[in-house]
Amino acid sequence: MKKGYQVALLVLVVLLIDQATKFYIKTTFEYNGEVLIFGQEWARLHFVENEGMAFGMTLDWEYGKLTLSLFRILMVAGLIFWIKTLIEEKMPTGFIMSVGLITAGALGNIIDSAIYGMIFSASPYHGGLAEVVPWGTGYASLLHGKVVDMFYFPMHTWELSNGDTFTFFSPIFNVADAAITTGVLSILIFQQHFFRDSTESKPAETPAAAEVSTTDDTPATEGDNAENQELDQADTGKS
Repeated sequence: MKKGYQVALLVLVVLLIDQATKFYIKTTFEYNGEVLIFGQEWARLHFVENEGMAFGMTLDWEYGKLTLSLFRILMVAGLIFWIKTLIEEKMPTGFIMSVGLITAGALGNIIDSAIYGMIFSASPYHGGLAEVVPWGTGYASLLHGKVVDMFYFPMHTWELSNGDTFTFFSPIFNVADAAITTGVLSILIFQQHFFRDSTESKPAETPAAAEVSTTDDTPATEGDNAENQELDQADTGKS
């Protein structure tokens, strides 16, 4: 399979998983609703929505949401163009796939921001489920939707000396966030491996011209001509 098809398939699979989990959570969980994953206290599905970046971060500004949505669209367009360039330049497959994961994650969150406000009713904070509604009658306008998050892994909580608590790992995230993080970490951790394999797979270069032995066609020097003349005269005398 060509690299372009491989990347497209990866992006499609990540998008399908991301949107399927978000649609399920949005329509079956009440806001802040929670269930344990395999009965584990440290692994939960916990439904929240955020208006900003990955892991619940936000831009606290009047036009922050619109700016973030437009930035995501431009970033994805740039990533797609970059992937095309990487494929044309025959860059390592692992590196291209890592960029593909980042692209898929950005696309997944763009879909939330772009259309979820248009097709879903709001998730009430005090009980009740969101519903799918006719296009344009949802809780927000185009590009102003909220991103659905659901994975929560509070592995351990410490009591601090000042009476507060600290929980590791506290961010709530989604499949798209996980894809972006995985892609970035893969590039940072394995970049030397990616490009070492790429260098080793290239054909060996031809020997330098200086290392190639001279042939019989090499022009004779002045000394060689004189020696040849002496040999000719000796042969003539013998004959």
